[in-house]
Amino acid sequence: MTKVEAIVQPNRFDAVKSGLVELGIDGMTVSEVRGHGRQKGHTETYHGHEYSVDLLPKIKIEIVTDDKLVHSIIDVILRAAATGKIGDGKIFVSKVDEAIRIRNQERGVAAL
Repeated sequence: MTKVEAIVQPNRFDAVKSGLVELGIDGMTVSEVRGHGRQKGHTETYHGHEYSVDLLPKIKIEIVTDDKLVHSIIDVILRAAATGKIGDGKIFVSKVDEAIRIRNQERGVAAL
């Protein structure tokens, strides 16, 4: 099993989610998060005063899946989230040793 974590722009989330649903991915965890990478935030003006916004809103998508679907999931996220501009996000891929469904104690891929 593999965990795919993607950090994407909030305005690209619907496209990413639609692509994942079309792929047959029906289990995912989605969180509203804040952070920055190389862009280091930006400066805004409010009532004539400048202030720095250094933690930008992002959406974090977490999917634990069978190893066979990992490349398809990554392709969907790349196509849907990419604008070609700084701040598009990141994808992290890591191995998962075990998954256990609490309700009935199913283990492994069956628990997903």
